[in-house]
Parts: sequence; structure tokens; C-alpha cells
Amino acid sequence: MIPLSLEEIARVAGGTVEGDRAVTVTAPAVLDGRAAEPGGLFVAFAGEHVDGHDYAGQAARAGAVAVIGTRPTSLPTVVVEDVQAALQALARHVVARLRDGLTVLGVTGSQGKTSTKDLLTAVLSSSAATVATVGSLNNEFGVPLTMLRADPTTRFLVLEMGARHVGHIAAFADLVAPDIAVVLNVGTAHLGKFGSQAAIARAKGELVQGLASGGTAVLNADDPRVAAMRTLTNGPALTFGQARHADVRVHDLVLDRLARASFTLRTAEASAPVALSILGAHQALNASAAVAAGLAAGVPLGVAATALSTASVSKWRLEMRDLANGARLLNDSYNAHTESILAGLDTLAAIEGGRRIAVLGEMLELGENSEREHRVVGEYAAARADVVLVIGDAARPIAEGAGDRGASLADNDAAVDWLRRNLTAGDVVLVKASRGARLDEVASALT
Repeated sequence: MIPLSLEEIARVAGGTVEGDRAVTVTAPAVLDGRAAEPGGLFVAFAGEHVDGHDYAGQAARAGAVAVIGTRPTSLPTVVVEDVQAALQALARHVVARLRDGLTVLGVTGSQGKTSTKDLLTAVLSSSAATVATVGSLNNEFGVPLTMLRADPTTRFLVLEMGARHVGHIAAFADLVAPDIAVVLNVGTAHLGKFGSQAAIARAKGELVQGLASGGTAVLNADDPRVAAMRTLTNGPALTFGQARHADVRVHDLVLDRLARASFTLRTAEASAPVALSILGAHQALNASAAVAAGLAAGVPLGVAATALSTASVSKWRLEMRDLANGARLLNDSYNAHTESILAGLDTLAAIEGGRRIAVLGEMLELGENSEREHRVVGEYAAARADVVLVIGDAARPIAEGAGDRGASLADNDAAVDWLRRNLTAGDVVLVKASRGARLDEVASALT
């Protein structure tokens, strides 16, 4: 973060300073007081159950020197009417001051956003200083917090952008028009919120429409809804995927015994081999997106391909752990919807071992299609797993779709009990559901 006096923060955010006006913020802004750094800014939200202002002292002990909130605290405080609006105004101001030396990249899609953002960060970091979204902080708070981490040394700013309604991504693009817009796919995530895939496509297309003048769209050639977004911009576009006409094409894809992908990435001018250390054939598409965006940002193909070989992704995304009894755990519990569970099941089936056991829970926000989508997952799981354990009544259609291989369990404790009693050496276990199902508890109990 660039140094900012409280006077400047107040002026930009439309607030007033309560306390020592001579304080200067020199470290990133945070929502969690425990994560504050020396010289940092604590952003205090008053939520329905927790009031962040009450944790100013905790933030101070961690090193924060100031607060932005709606009332004074024990630290010097910039008092504003709307903390979210103030945070976004401050982020816009900071990036505007750095804009001449900064390339901004936005990443969106129904699935794979975080993994692609992580791969893209590895590609860009191999060439220059890069600031990127941490984990999946891709909402109206996470995007400005990431922007505020940029400083004069930052060459690339990577912003993962999520959406639950049409207009969300347009608002992010209003904060900072990206120089490069990456759209991965249009799937079923948050279908219950959007109402249709056509609405999801409109929402994702807002990133392309929000490009800075002369900015480049990076689009999935394998997804017709994404490929059609080429018409949303008059600027240049690069495509990625397995389609023969893709500008960055995945070729000769193979998986090893642990479902790690090796392949060749080809452009019209060159080719480069890639061997990923992360799991799943679907990561090859994400890697091609990261390389295409890297090319748009000036990173050569060979440099990008080399960077991918050691790239890692955020936690709880097909993390493999060897258990004490000789079984293997695939912890993919961060979130789930139909397409991501199918990809996880494909990965489970590709790993060499004994029995394949899928532990699955509810997929949230699917609306009126929920029962059908859960049943589709169950049918798919029956073809790729020997045992399909389904947790909770809401996910019961998965078990029904899985037929004889499916079993419904009441809760996470029941799943842990079954696994502890039945897992043997060589078994491979996939744990996956929407975040609200808390299947990370099952994974944690096993490890």
C-alpha cells in the first residue's frame, strides 16, 4: 500500500478524522484485526452479529495505526457514513495514483476463478512484482482490499471478480477498468440467484465491456457463451482452450498416476511443454487461460510455461494428503457446483489406488434446478466412484442418482465415523460440497 495520511484518506473517503491527525498508514488494509500489520489500516464494519469497531484494540495490538469506520474507536479513526463506499473510493484513488506503471488483470467465470488466478499470479510473478487476490476474496470487500495492497513497485495487479447478480462485475470495472479481462466459463454456480445461464453470461460479460481503452479480452474458445463475448469489445482478443482455433491451445494432454496434467501449449508462433504439480485434467484449461493472459501482459510463452510447473493453488482445492492408514484424501471442500464436482470426480477416478470413495454434500444456490443437478452429480459419481457417501437431506438426490453405490448419512460426524471404520490402505477419498456444508470438518477430522 502506498503511504496515506489520515487527512488524505478522509478527503478521498468523504469522512472526518477523530484522533491523531498526523498518523500515516503505510501497510495494507484488513477486515480482520488479527491480520493487521505494523502501520496498517483496520476497516471496521458493523455487521448483524459482530461490530468491527469493538476489535480496534485487537487490530492495534497486531500493529494497525488507524481505523476507517462509522464511529470513533480507540485508534485514530476516519469516520465515514458508508464504510464499503469509503473503502472502494480509497481503492480507486490508490490505483489511479499508480496507474501509469500498472497493468490490471481481471479474472471471472463460474468455476476455476481462484485456481486460474493462482496460476496467472505465478506466470506474472516470474517477470515482475505482482499483487493478487488472496484466496477467494473476490467480492465487494475483497476487490478493493486487493487494490489497496498495490504500491509503486507493483507491475501487475490481478483481481479475481465474483458475482451473485448482474451488475456486480460492472461495479468492479467501474472501480478499475482492467487492461486484460479473463473470462473462463459460464456454468451453474449461483444459478438460483441469477435465474438463468443467459443472465450469468451477461454478468461475466460485464468484465469484457468494462475493459480499459485498448484492453485485451482473454476468452475460452471451448465455451460458446464465452467465445461470443468477443462482440462486446472493439479491442484485441486472445482465446484459449482445446479448440483447434484457440490462440493458446492445449495439445497432447495426459495424466500421471496422481492425476497431474502434462501437455503442450501451442500458439501460432511457438509451443512449450507444461507439467503441472496440481491435480486434475481441468487445470490444463486454467493453465492455458493463465498463459494467454500472460502473453497479453508481455510474458513470453516459455517463461510462462516454466512458471506453471511449480505453481500451487489456494487451500482446499483438490489438496492431496496421505492419511496415517495408507489412504489418500482429496480435500476439495472450499466450494462446489455441478461442473466443479464433475471435475473433482474425474480427478478421483484418474488417481491410481484401491477404492474410490466420494464424500459429497449439498450444492447451494441452484434454485429450481437443485434436485435435478444433485441427481446428475449422483449418476456421474456412480460411474467414477466405488462408494458415494452423501451428507444431509438436501443432498439426498445425489445418493438416489448414485443408485446402489450411494448411501445417505445424517451429518458430517456420521461421515467421519464411516470413514474411520472403513478406510483401508490404497483407498482414495474425495471430499466436496458447497462451503455452507462445512465438509472441511470431515477432511480435518481425517488428517
